[in-house]
Amino acid sequence: MGTALPGDYDSDPGRFSANQEATRRFAALDDVHPGVARRLAAEGCRTVIDIGGGNGTLAVCLAAEGVAAVGADTARHLASAPRPAVLADARRLPFPDGTFDGAAALWMLYHLADPVTALREARRVLRPGGLLAVSTSGRFNDPELASVLPGWGRPSSFDAENAPDQLARVFEHVEIQRWDRPAVHLPDRAALTLYLRGRGLSGHDAPLAARRLPTPLTVTKRGMTAWARRN
Repeated sequence: MGTALPGDYDSDPGRFSANQEATRRFAALDDVHPGVARRLAAEGCRTVIDIGGGNGTLAVCLAAEGVAAVGADTARHLASAPRPAVLADARRLPFPDGTFDGAAALWMLYHLADPVTALREARRVLRPGGLLAVSTSGRFNDPELASVLPGWGRPSSFDAENAPDQLARVFEHVEIQRWDRPAVHLPDRAALTLYLRGRGLSGHDAPLAARRLPTPLTVTKRGMTAWARRN
């Protein structure tokens, strides 16, 4: 098992903002949120808990599909998420058993040393037949940036390589959708700097690293979205 990635949403909010901005401006393909919202709606989910949902990107997408969402997070970004939203730890959700039709834990389980605990809690608050969506990157994501990303290639506590086994420990039915394709086009050094900031480099280090790489640059995204259903 790999190590948990530090949660820097409060200590370095600029990193989170840079990641969202780079995705919005330079992703050649949709982020996972719209597709997850569409499928949860298509599966008949009317109430969804967005675990670790931050400032509500998924909640906005779900609202467009006519699905009610409750955000749950420990980060201050929750203050700007659509209501209702609760300050809550993914490992101890303040809801009774079987409260929700659907759940999502997108881009967050790798911040936990033991993601299985959060997966069990997500299963607990799902009704029988309820559906959970999760997403994570692979260990060899962003290969074009391997020379400048600290820790590139190392396992995390929940990555595309070890996540399927963890999901299978908790859920009866698991469906894995992997991706490995060019997905981000960075036209110039300013775009590359923003992207590197979003990938965890500091405001000081991101522009220095950007000078070491050619632009324009197309970046390959490797990872997975998984769907897990409880009996």
